[in-house]
Amino acid sequence: MNIETTKLELMHLLLQTQKESILKKIKSVFEEEQVDWWNEMSKKEQEEIKTGLAQADKGEYKANETVMNRFDKWH
Repeated sequence: MNIETTKLELMHLLLQTQKESILKKIKSVFEEEQVDWWNEMSKKEQEEIKTGLAQADKGEYKANETVMNRFDKWH
């Protein structure tokens, strides 16, 4: 059985059920499987983002248009 078939079968079962307990269980499975992308990043990546946010808070940034214009000149 391939993954698409399994998804369709699960959707069918999900749409048919009227049991809230089943829906809560399914929802909890998805919530448990969610990965926090922040925790998946390296400490260096986290620090770079924190630095960038601190700079932006101080107004130390360039407008998107300014940056994109630099790249447009290369094409």
